[in-house]
Amino acid sequence: MVRFFSRQRLRVLFGLGGVLLGLGGVLLGIGFRFLTPSPVPDAGVLEPVYAVPVERVEVRRLGTDQTLGQVLWEFTDANEQHALLVAFRERASPRRMRVGTEIKLRYHSMDLSLRGVDVLLNPDSTVRLARDDTGWTSSVVRTPTRTDTLLVAGEIEDALWNAVVGNPALARLPVKDRALLIHRLDQVFQWQIDFSRMIRAGDRYRVAFEREVRPDGSMRSGALIAAELVNRGTRFHAVWFDAERDGSGTYFDLDGQSVQRAFLLKPLEYRYISSRYTNSRFHPILKTWRSHRGVDYAAPRGTEIMATADGVVTRRGPRGALGNSVEIRHANGFTTRYGHMSGFNAAVGVGTRVRQGQVIGYVGSTGLATGPHLHYELRRNGRPIDPLGVDLPPGDPVPQDQRARWEGERTARLALLDRAPAGVFAGADAAGDPSVGRAGAADEEAEE
Repeated sequence: MVRFFSRQRLRVLFGLGGVLLGLGGVLLGIGFRFLTPSPVPDAGVLEPVYAVPVERVEVRRLGTDQTLGQVLWEFTDANEQHALLVAFRERASPRRMRVGTEIKLRYHSMDLSLRGVDVLLNPDSTVRLARDDTGWTSSVVRTPTRTDTLLVAGEIEDALWNAVVGNPALARLPVKDRALLIHRLDQVFQWQIDFSRMIRAGDRYRVAFEREVRPDGSMRSGALIAAELVNRGTRFHAVWFDAERDGSGTYFDLDGQSVQRAFLLKPLEYRYISSRYTNSRFHPILKTWRSHRGVDYAAPRGTEIMATADGVVTRRGPRGALGNSVEIRHANGFTTRYGHMSGFNAAVGVGTRVRQGQVIGYVGSTGLATGPHLHYELRRNGRPIDPLGVDLPPGDPVPQDQRARWEGERTARLALLDRAPAGVFAGADAAGDPSVGRAGAADEEAEE
């Protein structure tokens, strides 16, 4: 079928077609506009601007036979020197400053006028002298710290000291901080292990150690959260738990039994035994065979001697062959005796009540002794006992009403040990978790 259209109708159709064609062109143009990326405006390049520092700092150190006033005299007149010293005396004595004390002089950059002086009293405290409208004022600024948890493990080849100090994972720690870690280990395990005689090659250790760290990387304080020591195939554990939440917590084994005993295994730290308890020993001075009812610990003169248990001092002074000695009466008929001392703790006299671990005197060679050492005896009801062979009961276990919390915190702290194959830092997140750490959040810089 063929259809014919009139001229008028054709004009209408062609008109509509033109409109549609024009509309399509507009839409196509819009599409191209959106598809084509816009040119990025050029902001240009500005010349670098140098910001002048607010202050200029010079560092001086106190020299031998030099005073703080003499250091200040180089940069101030007599009136200002006097005002600075008066402000400083409000916080510390300028006469007690040590050689090498760091003194920072802070100047305004514009006119080089003195705006402040910082005197480092110790690693944790700085006296800050600042100028205000009335003159010079002083404050004590506490060094800020952050809290982290050090996780480290290792194997012992000969001695615990060498194993910890030489551990590559601890290479960035100052030696004195590594020494503190060893000291804490000795304190925690001192009732179960005598590190001077019981360690064997192949023994292993794992430690979670929480630290307060200063900006220079040194440690303000440190405490064990959890530790494991494998000695001759036997595993010993110590996990920190604070039942009263007052900071007076202690360490427990995995069963919740206290690792603390009534007596310490030894009255000295890190010392070797030069003579044991025996019924027959050749006396090096008397040149005769006689019994030796104690244990001798060789140590340098002046080494601190600790009471091995709570008790009351019953004798103090010279005692024949023992030389200067101390005798302490303990509960349940026990007594301990410490001989050949070079001197006594002035605060410890007859009738004084002493605590376990308290320093009572110092190693010497008084009496019949060929060199400085400590002679240590343990007796019960007057009869001598071998201090190295006695088995004493533990302290109080975790309170029954705290068992659920203890088990949760034990699990969290032991999990840290599993993360210490070679030594890492857990970071502040682990240390800040109360179920894991014990120090809490890091300190901020504070002024007093």
